[in-house]
Amino acid sequence: MIHDTANIYDSAIIGEGTKVGAFAEIGRDVVIGKNCQIGCSAFIPENVIVRDNVFIGPHVVFTNDKHAPSNGAWRDEPPTIVGNGASIGANATILPNITIGANSKIGAGSVVTKNVESDSTVVGVPAKRVG
Repeated sequence: MIHDTANIYDSAIIGEGTKVGAFAEIGRDVVIGKNCQIGCSAFIPENVIVRDNVFIGPHVVFTNDKHAPSNGAWRDEPPTIVGNGASIGANATILPNITIGANSKIGAGSVVTKNVESDSTVVGVPAKRVG
């Protein structure tokens, strides 16, 4: 189910069973796996790959440009990858070129500035591992 107000670029790939909420933006060439949930007003720009069974809460923002405006130089950088089964809480911000490991959890409102290990939980600004 993709909400009528979601803006999804034609070149984006959305897996079977994925739900996209109202006013979400999914950019050019973004890949989203199967059975994901993308919350309302989430922003997922070019150079992001989301694997299967991922939860992305409302108002989550992914970024793709470390040194804006770089006039597209970020396209030569590695993509941000969200591993299978990861969960990203509402209003989190994910900086570019980050790998979020499988089954990891990102707390609401966190700012992720570094890779997140699989099966871990990170919270805060900047996000740090807890537990």
